[in-house]
Amino acid sequence: MNNEEMIASFLDTLWLEDGLSKNTLSAYRQDLKNLVDYLQRHHLNLRDIDADVAQSWFIDMGAETKASTANRRLVTLKRFAVWALRMGFWLEDPTLSLSAAKQGMRFPKTVSETQVEELLNAPDLRTPAGIRDRAMLETLYATGLRVSELVSLKTLHLNLDEGVVRVIMGKGGKDRIVPIGEVAEQYLREYMQSVRPVLLGHKVNDDLFLSRFGEAMTRQAFWQLIKKYATMTSIKIPLSPHVLRHAFATHLLNHGADLRVVQMLLGHADISTTQIYTHVARERLKQLHQKHHPRA
Repeated sequence: MNNEEMIASFLDTLWLEDGLSKNTLSAYRQDLKNLVDYLQRHHLNLRDIDADVAQSWFIDMGAETKASTANRRLVTLKRFAVWALRMGFWLEDPTLSLSAAKQGMRFPKTVSETQVEELLNAPDLRTPAGIRDRAMLETLYATGLRVSELVSLKTLHLNLDEGVVRVIMGKGGKDRIVPIGEVAEQYLREYMQSVRPVLLGHKVNDDLFLSRFGEAMTRQAFWQLIKKYATMTSIKIPLSPHVLRHAFATHLLNHGADLRVVQMLLGHADISTTQIYTHVARERLKQLHQKHHPRA
């Protein structure tokens, strides 16, 4: 096998055995492409990697990228090593001596509740596109879904009578039920009744959120919509669907939600992923202590 064939076989194995999403597989492919580019500059192939080559690559990459990026690529190489050893391409694991690059704790960027309100009010509700966009923004903020999960929703995943959406095979590999709340429900009802049939036209499509062509809204298109509406607000930080996901978690904790509940709603398989938000919970506890304790 050449480099491309090895990568393709590795990704096929991950898809078959672990059921990883397209986005995760795409990220692995990009990381391995970066590795192959490095190897080719040194006239090497994937089969040639040993501990010295792996260490040189990691040091070289660490000098050019953020620690978080270098560490993500190291995780990819470690997964690839397990596969390569099993397939007999390597006799030793070249990553055993490599440890993650040090990085400072970085808190997720977020926006205030007032700023979120500004963003939600930005779409023009006099237009079908504006109603659709408001419904999508409200759903994203109400549920904290990943953007890939939002645009992958089907009509059968939405239960307006129960006020929930079902996320099928989220990033953690498990389905979950997430409440949508009264406000998002209101805009979703309007979208489903008066806008989606217009966008759909004569097509047959069970995707929940549609483009003006009656096809599924893409991640990229929705990202551009958020950027457009952000320019109509006072929000200064670069806005993305992920920032709204962070806002969902932060605002829940600010209002007293338990970290385990937030973990479940976000679809994090491991509580350690959610613990990036513990600083929010601590600040909330300090505020409550100062407000209610006689000695504060």
